Amino acid sequence: MARKNRFTDEEALAYHLEPKPGKLEVNASTPMTTQRDLSLAYSPGVAVPVQAIADRPETAYDYTTKGNMVAVISNGTAILGMGNLGALASKPVMEGKAVLFKRFADINSIDLEVDTEDPDAFINAVKLLGPSFGGINLEDIKAPECFIIEQRLKELMDIPVFHDDQHGTAVICAAGLINALHLSGKRLEDCRIVLNGAGAAGIACLELIKAMGADPAKCIACDTKGVIYQGRTEGMNQWKSAHAAKTDHRTLEEAMKGADVFLGVSVKGAVTQDMVESMADNPVIFAMANPDPEISPEEAHDVRPDAIVATGRSDYPNQVNNVLGFPYLFRGALDVNARAINDEMKIACAEALARLAREDVPDEVAMAYGRKLTFGRDYIIPTPFDPRLIHTVPPAVAKAGMDTGVARRPIVDMDRYEHDLKARMDPTASILQGLYARARHAQARMIFAEGDDPRVLRAAVAWQRSGLGKAIVVGREADVKQKLETAGLGDAVRELEVVNAANTTHLETYKAFLYQRLQRKGYDQHDIHRMAARDRHVFSSLMLAHGHGDGMITGATRKSAHVMDLINHVFDVTPGSGAMAATAVLRRGRIVLIADTLVHEWPLADDMADIATSTARVARTLGLEPRVAFVSFSNFGYPRSERAEKMHEAPALLDRRGADFEYEGEMTVDVALNPEVQANYPFQRLSGPANILVVPARHSASISVKLMQEMGEATVIGPILTGVDRPLQLCSTTSTVNDILNMAVMAACRVGES
Repeated sequence: MARKNRFTDEEALAYHLEPKPGKLEVNASTPMTTQRDLSLAYSPGVAVPVQAIADRPETAYDYTTKGNMVAVISNGTAILGMGNLGALASKPVMEGKAVLFKRFADINSIDLEVDTEDPDAFINAVKLLGPSFGGINLEDIKAPECFIIEQRLKELMDIPVFHDDQHGTAVICAAGLINALHLSGKRLEDCRIVLNGAGAAGIACLELIKAMGADPAKCIACDTKGVIYQGRTEGMNQWKSAHAAKTDHRTLEEAMKGADVFLGVSVKGAVTQDMVESMADNPVIFAMANPDPEISPEEAHDVRPDAIVATGRSDYPNQVNNVLGFPYLFRGALDVNARAINDEMKIACAEALARLAREDVPDEVAMAYGRKLTFGRDYIIPTPFDPRLIHTVPPAVAKAGMDTGVARRPIVDMDRYEHDLKARMDPTASILQGLYARARHAQARMIFAEGDDPRVLRAAVAWQRSGLGKAIVVGREADVKQKLETAGLGDAVRELEVVNAANTTHLETYKAFLYQRLQRKGYDQHDIHRMAARDRHVFSSLMLAHGHGDGMITGATRKSAHVMDLINHVFDVTPGSGAMAATAVLRRGRIVLIADTLVHEWPLADDMADIATSTARVARTLGLEPRVAFVSFSNFGYPRSERAEKMHEAPALLDRRGADFEYEGEMTVDVALNPEVQANYPFQRLSGPANILVVPARHSASISVKLMQEMGEATVIGPILTGVDRPLQLCSTTSTVNDILNMAVMAACRVGES
């Protein structure tokens, strides 16, 4: 398998091992704490829905997870590009597919690996499991058995059965083709189309575009033995025979002459520049072989600048990515309790994707990809992280299901349905994706100050190997080498730049700068030398101050207060300097910033207003429109307390300053975050739940964050430090490798800077 981002086998194994083996777990969606809860969940209370379902089977969609549950099922006979490695070996891939359902469409999914290569046994196993699920996603099953299995299961089951290796690629290919032909001024029914690769995906692509209006007489399919023509007997089967063309062409090269469209689901290098050159004007080339296309976009454009090219790769424009299709197809199908996913639903999905690509792209999506995205030859397919996908594609699929009679529960209010879909999605991944894309664009030289810590070293390696920039590690070369080898990353030693006081040429410059800052604060030349030469936090800060790095990460090995004291020798990270820190708390699709979690011990009303303004900038950097709540134990003056007074005064200060974001207070946390409770105060000014909580003091901020982290199992990013001359971020002593990497991204993106 080709790797776009370099990583070691050890890193890949660690990802699947830590913090728990595998990639998914099951959580209860109802209370399970008291004896009454257990009585309702199991015996005797469970008997009531059991009887209801026995009397009316359709109520299973009301009383169980069936209506939002998809099984991802494989026998491991065609795992990725690796071949037949067996059912057990396919489990990591199937777990991955299951979490993609959850991530992109909020569909619960479980993986099932069926240990048989007998199609009849496989079909029987899946059929017998049918009552458990609302849909079946077949995956990584070799051809031609995959055709037999899918067709038989469709006939036997009354829920959607979808082989994504076939139809997922076909749907995204169709979406891109609609837009490519729109740009080239051609009609599908007039186009000469050549397919190379007559496996599961290739045949599905051809069948779908024929269903959309392509002329079968103008479609030619090829495989490893050449053109699939009428009368050919070698290497044929019933699925290939269905697409045998009446033609004199016998080779791919002959078929390509004058072709308008090439669809490739074959192998690297199958298409030459001569073949591309022989195509019609404005050719459309979908070279979708993975991991490397049949011909690269550069090679195609060298001979045909007028070509529109798509591939299966994320490092080229126009990626044909199945994740744009299957989550949203199933979302729409499940929401109408569909009996099947038919051609009309697949075409509706493709057309919705095509329409979305032609619309103006939101700023946050363009920001995530580090470039302006405008409908054209390099943008004919939406990006996988476009937040509009969830509320654009499923309604089109659901409507097609209703129009064609496969929907058992039609949606009455489509506007409400679209609104509900918007509310389902967790914005966390999109925000992080955007930040990582911006960091990759910035290519910052990131200083990792604590090169004696294995977590920091692993994060530094990941920074560099993920293409985020240059990693500079502060530490002793021998120590860094030994720790990397212990971590299974010995080959990374030569990739990192290891810096320390003994090998730098700038130590005297650093010392002179530090002495200038501290000479009137009780420090002599010996103190300065000791700090600059021996303390990694001070040394790293001096590197950053002199432009010998673009950002800095520290704090993973020492308490924040101690590290702040050391950094303050070089920078001004104090309440009076404008510094402030906010921590992002992410849980169940919600993001809330809590401030100040690092700098201000006991802020006054003026400080509160400053903190709100700074945190609003952080929120906007993250793609959020800020809604600030000054939280307290009192609501709008009751109960009255001297300690709540500053929370009451801060909004008035923002009024006088003319702040350009929403804010309100003082208010309790439930009023700030719960729209139903918020409705009891119709005079308050927030248009929805707050996403920034400004709290009375640092201790309350710390307690709130750690309580959410430990009891609420929230993801925590931060504290995100702003208001410092140079981009530096502090981790905590409990930070994981991923936490450290996230904070480095925050530094590279200069989060919160105006």
